[in-house]
Amino acid sequence: MLDAMNTRIAALLAVIAAFALLTALALADVGYVGIITPHFQSWGGAQVFIDLVILALLACIWIAADAPRHRLPAWPFLLVILAAGSFGLLFYLLARELRAAQAVKTPVAATPHQP
Repeated sequence: MLDAMNTRIAALLAVIAAFALLTALALADVGYVGIITPHFQSWGGAQVFIDLVILALLACIWIAADAPRHRLPAWPFLLVILAAGSFGLLFYLLARELRAAQAVKTPVAATPHQP
């Protein structure tokens, strides 16, 4: 189980690193506004933009419902989604995996039954 978690953690870190590099290159090339502007220049661009907004909203709804089950605060990840899109979801998935790996490594001690 721990090996599968380590694989998922490594995969998430690789995706985050690759996407961060792509984002840095895009920001250096066209800036924040330059990333968004093309989505308003054609119907195709608008469709892609609206699709990403819908996915971001669904991710926010899912994180808000899922985070309490994993004892994670939802609000930091929701703020990152609003500011930086996919990074918020990727960081949430990473935090979830790290929390699960920590629980496997340090199981909660059984508390004695009190009458």
